Amino acid sequence: MPKKLKTKLQDKLKFEYFYNAYLRARKHKKIKREILEFDIDLETNLINLMEKIKNNTYYVGQYRKFIIYEPKRREILSLPYVDRIVHQWYIGEFIKPYIMKRFIKDTYACLDKRGIHKASNVVQKYMRIMKKKYNNYYIIKCDISKYFYSINLDILFELMSSFIEDKELLEFTRKMIYERATSNIGIPIGNYTSQYFANIYLNELDKFVKHKLHIKYYARYMDDFILLVENKMKAKEVFEKIKVFLDERLNLKLNPKSRYYFSSMGLDFCGYRIFETYKLIRKRSVRKIRKKISKWNYRYENNSLNYHKVLVCWNSFLNHASHANCFNLCNRLYEKMMFTKEINLNRYKERLK
Repeated sequence: MPKKLKTKLQDKLKFEYFYNAYLRARKHKKIKREILEFDIDLETNLINLMEKIKNNTYYVGQYRKFIIYEPKRREILSLPYVDRIVHQWYIGEFIKPYIMKRFIKDTYACLDKRGIHKASNVVQKYMRIMKKKYNNYYIIKCDISKYFYSINLDILFELMSSFIEDKELLEFTRKMIYERATSNIGIPIGNYTSQYFANIYLNELDKFVKHKLHIKYYARYMDDFILLVENKMKAKEVFEKIKVFLDERLNLKLNPKSRYYFSSMGLDFCGYRIFETYKLIRKRSVRKIRKKISKWNYRYENNSLNYHKVLVCWNSFLNHASHANCFNLCNRLYEKMMFTKEINLNRYKERLK
């Protein structure tokens, strides 16, 4: 694989690429006015968008801000629909086909055929290997403090420059990173590009852990990462080296909750509590579904329950639960529902068997 991306910006300024990006941006979106207005003259709008990028007259739109509180308070920035098409085109044509393929096998966010379930399965496999080799071992569990808000844009652009050869594409990347930024620290949560830039940023940590520290059993999901080492002395040494590397190379700080500990305590990672021989659902997830069941029961008693939304939510929970050892838990939750006669939830329980 070449050291730098050879593809030129002009090579991808074709209608078919923008139409595919439009389809991806349009998928699963609610019908809104800005989408309908763009769709009315779709072909012309896509061609105009291509011409703006070609002539360097495209500018990133104005962000819309809103707050979410699950699982904690976060400020989300949302761009206009046309900019989301541009992001889909940029990521789909340049980042995914080349840069993401250069990542190590033990990073799992934003990558096809990976994700939280594969990450948790691989980590459990590593824990079993360590148990067999050392019986007792240590887990280093870390995450980055305020990660998206702490990314240094200058360092990010330097990293992107190491991947991209075409000057036009590099200048367009500069626009994606810096335009609308209020400082050189932090990228907006909510942008499609942000999750990929954030993953590329910590690819430097992956290379440091694997190639410099030579840690064999390592996994990362975005800014959450774990390492398995043979003893406490090794854990302390590796933990301190990672802190120094993050500070000096990437200007990042570990979350104060980051630590190393004895393996018998298990591991909270990617939504599961993982042990060598079994997995459980994270306690926070159980509390969340219990609260929802209480709300569903209340609405059922008041004849205001939306059964379709219940099925969607319950099915999603069971899909997540099917990757853990929690059949009895799901049965107990099911029994707390007051409306099981009115709606067939039994067939969803079959997923767990």
